[in-house]
Amino acid sequence: MNIQSEVEFFADLGLIDKARFILRVSCEISEEAKAGAPGGVEVARLKFASEINLRLARFVYQILSEDPARPQDDVVIRMLLGTRADKNAERIVHNAYRRVLNTFESFDTTVLLNAH
Repeated sequence: MNIQSEVEFFADLGLIDKARFILRVSCEISEEAKAGAPGGVEVARLKFASEINLRLARFVYQILSEDPARPQDDVVIRMLLGTRADKNAERIVHNAYRRVLNTFESFDTTVLLNAH
């Protein structure tokens, strides 16, 4: 997966579409972590999914509240798609991201909840 092209794709989305995309990735990470390995659920996978989903939820909150201190788009995409020492965690995120990317439709929505 080419991280730079994914950064560019994400940067081109409107704010609401960014939030939608990240929330879908978050849901898919949870599903992937639950279904990950034969023989049942491993606590380490679920802990990883919980921690990354916490970061993603915070990021979405910052997008929707128009927080100027939110992380830059490239930081979030690199956090998601960068190489990890734990290859199982890397697989979880990459599989989840690919599923969302293959089905995501941008509506080019720009209206935020706190717009006046």
